[in-house]
Amino acid sequence: MSRIGKAPVPIPAKVKVEVKAGQIFAEGPKGKLDMKLPPKTSAEVKDGKVIISRSGDSAEAKALHGLGRALVNNLVLGVAAGFVKKLEIHGVGFKAAVTGKKLTLNLGYSHPIEMDIPDTLKITVEENTKLTIEGVNKQLVGEIAAQIRSHYPPEPYKGKGVRYVGEQITRKEGKTVA
Repeated sequence: MSRIGKAPVPIPAKVKVEVKAGQIFAEGPKGKLDMKLPPKTSAEVKDGKVIISRSGDSAEAKALHGLGRALVNNLVLGVAAGFVKKLEIHGVGFKAAVTGKKLTLNLGYSHPIEMDIPDTLKITVEENTKLTIEGVNKQLVGEIAAQIRSHYPPEPYKGKGVRYVGEQITRKEGKTVA
C-alpha cells in the first residue's frame, strides 16, 4: 500500500468536504475548491477525515493513490488556511507594481512586463521589490510565482533578478585580467 496514500486527510474545523461521483468539493473560510479524483482511486468522508482508497495493486494504482491523497490534502489546507509564496526583486531600478488586475514588472528590459492576475489570487507589493502571492490553490500560487521568477531568474555574478524569499544564490567570481 502507498505510505502516503494510506494516511487519512484530517478535516479542520470550519471546513466542509463532500464527495460526489469522483469529485471532491471543499469549502472553508478562505474559499471553495473542487477537484476530480485521479483514476483508480475513490474517496469517502468518515469521522472528520477523508480516506482515499484505490482499486487494484498495480504500480500505477499505487502511485495514483499517493497522488490523490496529496492533492486532497492540498485542497483541504488551501480552503482552511491558504497558500503563500513570497518573491523579492534585486537589481538597480527593478520594481513591481499592481494596478487593478495587472502586475507590472520593470526588470531592466526596454519595456515593462505586464501579467494578468487570476481572479482567485491576491498579489501584493511592498516597497516596490517584495511580492506576496496568496491563494487557495497551491498549484496556481506556485505556477504564477514561477512565471514571475522566469522573467528574470537570479544570475550568479551580480545576484540581480527575481528570487524566492530565502533562496540561496551561489555567487561566482568574474573573469580576472592577468
